[in-house]
Amino acid sequence: MEGSHDKEGGAFWNGPHAGVIPRSIHQVFDTLEKSGAEYTVSVTFLELYNEELIDLLAVEQDVTAKPTLRIFDDAVRGVTVHPLEEMMVSNAQDIFAILEKSAHKRQTAETNMNHQSSRSHCIFSIIIHTRETTPEGEELMKTGKLNLVDLAGSENIGRSGAVKERKREAGLINQSLLTLGRVITALTEHRAHIPYRESKLTRILQDSLGGKTKTCIIATISPSADSYEETLSTLDYAHRAKHIKNRPEVNQKTTKKELIKEYATAIEKMREELTAARLKEGVFLPKERYEFMEQSLKEQRESIDEMEANLTQKKAELEKLTNMFDAKEVELRESIAQYRQTRAELTETVSKLEDTSAELMDTRVSLSDHIALVD
Repeated sequence: MEGSHDKEGGAFWNGPHAGVIPRSIHQVFDTLEKSGAEYTVSVTFLELYNEELIDLLAVEQDVTAKPTLRIFDDAVRGVTVHPLEEMMVSNAQDIFAILEKSAHKRQTAETNMNHQSSRSHCIFSIIIHTRETTPEGEELMKTGKLNLVDLAGSENIGRSGAVKERKREAGLINQSLLTLGRVITALTEHRAHIPYRESKLTRILQDSLGGKTKTCIIATISPSADSYEETLSTLDYAHRAKHIKNRPEVNQKTTKKELIKEYATAIEKMREELTAARLKEGVFLPKERYEFMEQSLKEQRESIDEMEANLTQKKAELEKLTNMFDAKEVELRESIAQYRQTRAELTETVSKLEDTSAELMDTRVSLSDHIALVD
């Protein structure tokens, strides 16, 4: 995804070893400069390693002191990860410096098949805010987001020689990719239930898989005959993913007043949380937030109870249908046995009828002969 610097010189973004991220970054800033609009750009870098979320832009600190990253559903922004470090940048070089620094934190290891094998999935996001002024003098704000996702490849543990920790990493990578495959299959077959929540990877990529975003997939394969199975599997994966139907929506422009109001609400909420934490009255949350969480939990419990009741009802209906099926099956078997018996009796009757017909014919012949002698 990041690529590497060209040792022979040249820019990072257009060198022969440049990755998708540097090329995309250069195009983003080139387009923004040509538009002439005011803009701000920020980036985030998230790693999913062994089903744990890691912020690659976070300041180095004690592991026990790092905040736990959690996935939330936001009505406006979709699926988000919080608290995730968001760094402001002013040009492409700032991002390149961030990439170079963060690349050393990524989990990689050497295997029999790859000298620098990725042991994790990574998501690099670029958030862009632009400001335009209407002829009436009103300022409009617009927000866009570009997610660049680097998926670790599936791994044949036997061929890669992975043992101990490497084996565990490979197992979790394969498990998340299998879940992603099930999500893709469910989407292409238009199933009622999509298993997004079975993996953190599919949960994070929910908007990109059948959601409101435009999605592009790049499948990397090997021309080597030794990688025939992996190449075939990857192509099948990409072919199925190509048939997913997304519903992209145009970014809505927001007025400056609405944006300021939104930020003011968010600041007030954080101020209340800070005040509650300082008071240390037992619950380190504002009372309204706590009541909202309690209400949400209550609604979730009620929803679970309702689903359990529906499940019990469905099980009872299933048992009833199973009993009916068993009874019909018994009746069918009895009918088949009766049919076979009747058919055997019919065959026997037909045989007797044929014998009787033959005897009748003989009797008629004898009778005709007797009448002829009498005459």
